[in-house]
Amino acid sequence: MEAMKTIRAFIAIPLPAETLSILEQTTRRLAGQTPGGAVRWVKAENIHLTLHFLGDTAEEVIPTLATGLDRVAGGQKPFTLQLDKIGCFPHERRPRVIWVGITGQQKALQALHQAIGDMLEPLGWKPEERPFQPHLTLGRVKDSRQVSGLPWGEALETRPLPVTMVQLIESQLRSAGPIYTVRHTSALSG
Repeated sequence: MEAMKTIRAFIAIPLPAETLSILEQTTRRLAGQTPGGAVRWVKAENIHLTLHFLGDTAEEVIPTLATGLDRVAGGQKPFTLQLDKIGCFPHERRPRVIWVGITGQQKALQALHQAIGDMLEPLGWKPEERPFQPHLTLGRVKDSRQVSGLPWGEALETRPLPVTMVQLIESQLRSAGPIYTVRHTSALSG
C-alpha cells in the first residue's frame, strides 16, 4: 500500500508590494541594530499574514480545502488593514519572535479567521487553543540577550493594506529558508 503524500501547508493573506517594501526596510534597520546571527530574519517576499497553520496536509484533501476556501472567501467582503507597531513574543525580556502588529478592520479579520476555522474543523483540524493574534513575523530570535535594545512599540508607517484574497500555501523547509508555493487563491467577493 502506497503511503499518503502530504505537504506542509498554511492559509494566509498575501501582502501588497508596498507593504513588503516597508517591512523589508524595517527588517534591514532592525538587523543593523542586532549582532549578526542573533536573529534569523524572514525574507520580505516570504512575509504574509497567517490565518491558520495546517501542518502536514494530505494532498488528496487540497481540492476540498480549495472549495471550502472559495466558499468562505465568497461570503466575505474585502477589507483594509494597516501595519501597526513592532513587537515580540512572548515578551520583551526574552523575545523569541520579532513581529509587526496589524490594525484596521479587526472585526472583519477575526470573522474571516473564524469562518476559515469553522470550515477546517469538519475536515479534521482542531480549533486553535490560543486566541488569534494577527502579526507579520520579521524574524526568529536565536539569542534573546543580543536583541534587548530593539525599538519595541515603535509604530510603522501606516499605509492601507487591502485584503482581497486568501491563499493556501505549501511550505517546503530548506536550510536556506522556506520555499513557499501558492496552491490555491480565493478572492473575497462577499
